[in-house]
Parts: sequence; structure tokens; C-alpha cells
Amino acid sequence: MKSRMTPILALGLLALQGFSISASADDQSMAARLNDVIHGEQRSEANIARDSQRHPWDTLEFFGMQPDMTVVELWPGGGWYTEIIGPALQGTGTLVAASFGMDASPAYRPRLHKALMEKVAGNPAAYGSVKVTEWLPPEKSSLGPDGSADMVVTFRNVHGWINSGIEKDVFSAIAAVLKPGGVLGLVQHRAPEGADPSESAKKGYVSQAHVIALAEAAGLVFEASSEINSNLKDTKDYESGVWTLPPSLTLGEQDQDKYLAIGESDRMTLRFRKPAK
Repeated sequence: MKSRMTPILALGLLALQGFSISASADDQSMAARLNDVIHGEQRSEANIARDSQRHPWDTLEFFGMQPDMTVVELWPGGGWYTEIIGPALQGTGTLVAASFGMDASPAYRPRLHKALMEKVAGNPAAYGSVKVTEWLPPEKSSLGPDGSADMVVTFRNVHGWINSGIEKDVFSAIAAVLKPGGVLGLVQHRAPEGADPSESAKKGYVSQAHVIALAEAAGLVFEASSEINSNLKDTKDYESGVWTLPPSLTLGEQDQDKYLAIGESDRMTLRFRKPAK
């Protein structure tokens, strides 16, 4: 069973009227905060509709995120996870949203960056602890001072780094910004084992073994995997790649019911740690 009821449903139900937390920032656990913010008013209805397939509570619990952490989110795109992580860290931690920047190409990237900045600036009560930075390796490759982050998270981005030929630089930057003992939490569309990453990445998929090898080559230690975001219905053989599936549905109405029935992609969910020494 990939998803389950969170242990403090009462707090989550109370949070339906907003993201604000009922306990003090110092006293409230990460589990309680996530229950509140996942049902908060700062989230769009379209994003909430994806919860049943992206399992944000379980995923962030697996990563081990805590209220006082400095967390770096790589390429947040439209801010699906930013809507959750930013408010969850509000007042006690910091989220650094490492976005594309305004000089990036293709055109959708600066558009997403601008929308993210407007989202953050427009709701300081929810996003006051969020810092949006420009990160587009190899030109802008630093994620911050070495050893300044407790956690780095990234969702469905590894194939893009491989397609751009920057994957080794990215994992090196992740290892550099993490504190000793810090965590990398990663979700990625999963290719069959043995798939050639240079080919599978073009369709959005990367094998789990290859992702682990990239992280380990950068000096990170593979700690655990979870099947929270797995989907055995995903056949991974679509001519138009992973974007054939929801939420993209690039084929439009063609076989739409079929792809909706499959759901979102089969995804690995991995946790790595930077050695303490």
C-alpha cells in the first residue's frame, strides 16, 4: 500500500481553512506541519489533485525533513513542492528554491521562474522563509556556500540534467552544498534496469542504478529507497515519452482515458547522505 492516512488527521482537517499552524512554531512536529500545509489555502486545486499520485507527506517524511532545516529545492518549476515545503519551514527553517532564472532557455524556463517569484512575493505569510535563487549550470552552478544546506531535494529532474550533459556537475554541486551528514532526497521517473541513460533520458526515464551511481561518484552514500511513488501500470514505452502520461498528456485526447487509467509515471524515491566525516 503506497499511501496511508497521516497519523494526525484532526490537525489536517483543521487546516482546511488555511495553512497556518495551531501550535507554536517551535513545538509543532514536521508531521503536524505537513498535515496543515498540505491542506492549506496557499495550494492550488490543480496541485492538490496530484497528491494521491505524488504522496508528498510520505515522500518528505521518508527524506527526513525537519522544521529547522535549510533545504535546497532544485529546479522547482511551477512550485508544486514549494507550496508545501516553504510553508512547512516557515519561521524556523529556510527553503532555497534554485530556479532557472530569467536568462534561461527555452522560453518556458524564465516564464516558470517569474511565476515562482511572484508566488513567493505575493504570499509572505506562507513563503516568508523562501529564497528564490538563479541556478542554471554550468554557467550558474553554485547552490550556495559549501556545507550550508541540511537537505537538497529534487523531483523528476535527473533526465533533464543528462540530456544537457550536466549531470556530473549537478551531483558535485549537491555534494558541495550539503553539510556533513546532510541528505539528498530524490524522485525520478524510473527506466528499466540496464537502459542506456543517454537514450532513456530523452523520454524522461533513468534507471535507478544509474542515478545511484551518479550520486555515489559525487561522494554521497546511498542510504535507502522507497516504493512510495512506484506505478507498475507504467509501461515506459511511449513514443512521446513520459509526457504521454498525466499530468502532461501531450497526445491530447488521443487514448486519453487509457493514459489517465495508467496515472503518473513509475518513480524511484531515493535518499542519500553526505558522509559525516
